[in-house]
Amino acid sequence: MKAIITVVGQDQVGIVAAVSKTLSDLKINITDISQTLMHGSFTMMLMGEWDEKNTAFAAAQDALNDLGEHLHLDIRIQRQELFDAIQKL
Repeated sequence: MKAIITVVGQDQVGIVAAVSKTLSDLKINITDISQTLMHGSFTMMLMGEWDEKNTAFAAAQDALNDLGEHLHLDIRIQRQELFDAIQKL
């Protein structure tokens, strides 16, 4: 399975590390990543890939939601197929 993960919020130390650790714990490989800062606002978009036999999409979604709440960030995950379809509209 492939998914697009977006992270948005106020910049703080450790965002990339925390997201990467959470994904690693879930056995999700980061295959592409882009991040930027603009006037104190942090944005990151990444593609993750994993075997859904090992980690259910809902489990990944729950873990990222929990991390977002803990770090006061908006973290969203979408299946790549849905993301691609939305971009074509």
